[in-house]
Amino acid sequence: MELFSIIMLISLIVFSISISVIKDLLSTIIVFMVYSLIMAVLWQQLNAPDLAITEAAVGAGITTFLFIAALKKIKGEKK
Repeated sequence: MELFSIIMLISLIVFSISISVIKDLLSTIIVFMVYSLIMAVLWQQLNAPDLAITEAAVGAGITTFLFIAALKKIKGEKK
């Protein structure tokens, strides 16, 4: 399982860099959601299921929904 954790940590680094580099906001939101899901998996690997559930619900669920709703509202006002 140590190799799996190392791969997840490397992917977190790659995703965090790509979040700051990507210009398209929707793509950034999707990458952020994947980042949060990987964090939830890592919390589960660290035997912290309460943090894993919270990260998955808040980080990947509610935050992604709010970001997409805000993006939709912003794009609607530009027209």
